[in-house]
Amino acid sequence: MTAAALPASATSTATDDFLGHPKGVYVCFFTEMWERFSFYGMKALLLLYLTKYHLFGNKAGLDLLGAYGGLVYCIPVFGGLLADRWLGMRKAVVFGGVLLVLGHLGMAFEGHAATRIDGQVVRDDAALGITYLSLALIIMGVGFLKPNISTIVGKLYPENDPRRDSGFSLFYAGINLGALFASLVCGFLGEAYGWKYGFGAAGIGMVIGLGMFLWGQKYLQGHAEPTDVPALRQRVLGIRREWLIYAVAVLGVVPVAALMWAAANGAFALGGEISLALMLMIVVLGGVLVWFAWFTGTRCTPVQRQQMIALMALIFMALVFFTLYEQTYGSWVTFTDRLLTKDLVPSLVIQGGTPLPWSIASLLLAPLGFVVAARLSERNPGSSAPRNLFIAIVAAMLVMLIRDCLVIPQTAGSLTYLGGLFLVVLAPLFAMLWAWLDRRRLDPSKPVKSSFGLIFAALSFVPLALAAQQVGATGQMASVWWLVLAYLILEIGEMCLSPVGLSAVTQLAAPRVVSLMMGTWFLATAFSETLAALFGKLAAIEVPEGETMNIASAAASYEHLFWLLMWIGLGCAAVALACSPLLKKMMHGVK
Repeated sequence: MTAAALPASATSTATDDFLGHPKGVYVCFFTEMWERFSFYGMKALLLLYLTKYHLFGNKAGLDLLGAYGGLVYCIPVFGGLLADRWLGMRKAVVFGGVLLVLGHLGMAFEGHAATRIDGQVVRDDAALGITYLSLALIIMGVGFLKPNISTIVGKLYPENDPRRDSGFSLFYAGINLGALFASLVCGFLGEAYGWKYGFGAAGIGMVIGLGMFLWGQKYLQGHAEPTDVPALRQRVLGIRREWLIYAVAVLGVVPVAALMWAAANGAFALGGEISLALMLMIVVLGGVLVWFAWFTGTRCTPVQRQQMIALMALIFMALVFFTLYEQTYGSWVTFTDRLLTKDLVPSLVIQGGTPLPWSIASLLLAPLGFVVAARLSERNPGSSAPRNLFIAIVAAMLVMLIRDCLVIPQTAGSLTYLGGLFLVVLAPLFAMLWAWLDRRRLDPSKPVKSSFGLIFAALSFVPLALAAQQVGATGQMASVWWLVLAYLILEIGEMCLSPVGLSAVTQLAAPRVVSLMMGTWFLATAFSETLAALFGKLAAIEVPEGETMNIASAAASYEHLFWLLMWIGLGCAAVALACSPLLKKMMHGVK
């Protein structure tokens, strides 16, 4: 019998652990690392690709970015529901991975660059059609993969295992390791070598991520299997239910692609701002809220009901946080592109030619090192060789990373690596911090941690507002180090809120709806993506053909946006902090 076939009640043993955590966590870590590498690599380029290559205006580019980002996090509600009810998490992750591979590889087809003829923009409609279809495949793929791989991590730990929060911090480091290398590799390749190379690298990354998950299924201890195999095999409309689910998902790609086209072209937008994609998300949210009221009112014990309500409050905090956070791929990117210097230490940057990032090798070394180390630990559980090998590879990756950060010419897209860099650095520090506080019974509750996350997210806009002030006063580009400081503050906030929130979903959700509630967590992120795009449009600057940008006016627009978002964040943080004692009580002892 294989590990994947073991009953879901199987628990971790000492030989299943690696560096203090179940090996399955590392399988999810590297799978998610590559999926996020693909996702963020593409996302780092998307707005610049639309505005620079296909000559969309800033507002149209942000509309498509918001619709895409929103639906990417909206569809997981359905992916989580289908996995809970029929598919099981393993099958859902594999199917989602296949769709993601197809979508990311499709993005590598860039077609012809747009041109201006007699003042009119002429675009390659066939290439854009492939782009919309590819985005739809990615949206559908993330919908099946994202909520379920996060849920698997939670199931690998026994109830009230003190390692759970640190395990999610480790998993979250994998997410952001992928985001870090995505910007350095895809963001740089896309702008330096050609858009197709950046998008193509993202596609290759997803192929490796899917292969990693297929290899590591034996370490999932049976927790990811379907709960009702006969129901999955039952025929519906003459087709096995499993294959019907896959077929409907594939067919659903077509209307989602149409939504991408509508967002990019401003078609069917209510009041010029409410896109079809946002309307769909509102409908989904309404359905989820109706289901939530019914489920908590009729299917939960009083304790479960209060825990689910507390979880919903944490999800709302996440919505506010990610509305602020997603400016990093919208207004922060355009602000950096227009008004900030790019290189951290200009004297070290390679001059002449187009160097390749060494981080490409790092991306292959990390999962390969784990595969070898896992095999070594199985053959000789007491050996220190696996640990030493893993540490050596991490050290080599660090050297390559530092080299790429300092000597590769940076762009607005590649500088989005700063978010992933700080999160990877902060993740082990926060894991140790929470463990240290827990041993002394000083560990803040999850609502308090989330409130702190909102405070730091709000404060991250202060350096950028000051930078915009400086540009407006001097007419000169501000230093990129303002952006570095903003990212540091923002990622401290993310470490307080996001991994803790993911852990809370697996603890506070009623057992039979964990994946669905994980999908609801991502639905909050969906709205944050769309709201972030709407806020970003407040600083959208359209420069008519033949004219130059008015630097003072642009700086003033960005400054206004950054101060506004700071005050919104601080106001929401104050409310969240005031509600924290009540929410902690409603969690009934869940840490």
